[in-house]
Amino acid sequence: MHTTHTSPRHAVVIGAGIIGLSTAWCLQRDGWRVTVIDRDAPGQGASGGNGAQLSYSYVAPLAEPSIWRQLPKLLLKADSPLKFRLQADARQWAWGLRFLAACRADVAEATTAQLLALAAESRAAFEQLLRTESLDCDHSTTGKLVLYPDSDSFAAAQRQLDLQRRLGCQPQFALTPQQCTDIEPTLADFAHRVAGGIHTPSEGAADCLKVCEGLHSRLAERGVRFVLGSRVKGWAREGNRIAAIDTDVGQLVADAFVLAAGTDSARLGSLLGLDVPVYPLKGYSITLPLESPAAASAAPKLSVTDLGRKVVFARLGDRLRVAGMAELVGENLSIPPSRIDSLRATTADVFPHLPIMGDTAGWAGLRPATPTGRPLVGSVPGAPANLMLNTGHGALGFTLAMGSAERVTNALRESISLA
Repeated sequence: MHTTHTSPRHAVVIGAGIIGLSTAWCLQRDGWRVTVIDRDAPGQGASGGNGAQLSYSYVAPLAEPSIWRQLPKLLLKADSPLKFRLQADARQWAWGLRFLAACRADVAEATTAQLLALAAESRAAFEQLLRTESLDCDHSTTGKLVLYPDSDSFAAAQRQLDLQRRLGCQPQFALTPQQCTDIEPTLADFAHRVAGGIHTPSEGAADCLKVCEGLHSRLAERGVRFVLGSRVKGWAREGNRIAAIDTDVGQLVADAFVLAAGTDSARLGSLLGLDVPVYPLKGYSITLPLESPAAASAAPKLSVTDLGRKVVFARLGDRLRVAGMAELVGENLSIPPSRIDSLRATTADVFPHLPIMGDTAGWAGLRPATPTGRPLVGSVPGAPANLMLNTGHGALGFTLAMGSAERVTNALRESISLA
């Protein structure tokens, strides 16, 4: 039996990062009345200083077979770009065991296929957003070049390229070190030290925080309510549905709820008895000004990734975002000076003519990661009927945000049509 509503249905989105704001935008566009709640300001979590790359065709999951031979370094080496530090944390151990179980070729291939499909949807949706909203976010589509430190990693990258080609992703090309320099001349002093590169001409970059701020402004103008600086404390259930959430400012009643709370999604899911396998994957960044002609000419035009050190470089107008590393160290936002020093040293090594000035304090963020690298998008088994998840995107949150938001919005539309 269908119920007729005389007023728009109301959805509460928990989380005001790029995932939550993209979801709110799609819901508001489709006629929902929307409330967004977050303990921080929009974009202040993992979205705020991320790597800025939009990697729609480069979605290789972290969980892949080569991790096994890297384990001693991950566990023991202080300066490893991938770092696991075992703690007295049952969630960390459970996540880590699931992650290792996912480090198989068949799982990595299946994950790649799923991520590529979601990324293609996200590219189309984000480009549509840019056309309709004219967001000022330093967006560019100059392409992406991933540099591989040795022949083994480059051979593995070429196998991944072949897999992604079979799965129908955008054209990618395996380049020699000289060809890398040909397309990105600022690598002239570094390219001879790598085995090769994978070039994806269609990839882009943008300032994720500016996208968040732009979405926040437009959504607020269109009547979306923002409850910021408030924490979700619990859920009020009625049978197989959620009636409201309990917050610092009282209850928020709605017809549907979207859990897009990043690394806090695991805690909130557990309050409903749900196993939400999301754990923080910590990363760092610095942002360098390119205001002088010398700095602008010495910085890359393409987005560049130094895979050996897990560091990415993305041009954002007159700035260069340098970001990287992946640490499994829990809910820890401290910024060790050694990690920022490492980003600066890598920048000087790869681009020796670039003046390195700017935010020496740096930034740290906690990416919400699942063991397989596949985000949790839509309804999940055992969850209340009117709850959708949109979390666990790891390092691909910005890339996959709009596609995930469209999927959640479509799933809610379908669930209501069946009600």
